[in-house]
Amino acid sequence: MKVETHLNFEGKCEQALTFYQKLLGIEVSMLMKYRESPDQSLCPEGFGDKVMHANFKIGETAFMASDGGCTGKPNFSGFSLSFNAESETEAQRIIKGLSEGGKVTTSLASSFWGGLYGEVTDQFGLTWMISVFG
Repeated sequence: MKVETHLNFEGKCEQALTFYQKLLGIEVSMLMKYRESPDQSLCPEGFGDKVMHANFKIGETAFMASDGGCTGKPNFSGFSLSFNAESETEAQRIIKGLSEGGKVTTSLASSFWGGLYGEVTDQFGLTWMISVFG
């Protein structure tokens, strides 16, 4: 069995994917806009340039994404994405980048379980837990 996360960016999907490509180097393997759908009956009016479906990877982890209902208000409550950085320098760079238009909620610091830990909510409302081990 395989479980993948699907993120609804509520009208900001392409913006989010471009942001994550620049900051995290994500690999977008598929992106379909509503106007490209073979079944136009599935396409709400005015959604033509919005993302119907996208697949992308952060490292080895696969995600799906879309613009959802295009409400303009993504709601990513009840979960966080956990990113294991290779070094403190990389963790600081990622936290700084993700906090642009967002907010650092826990500054990177030593954790009781070893290593470093920090938390940031990005401009799209996704909360990221950043760790450095070793």
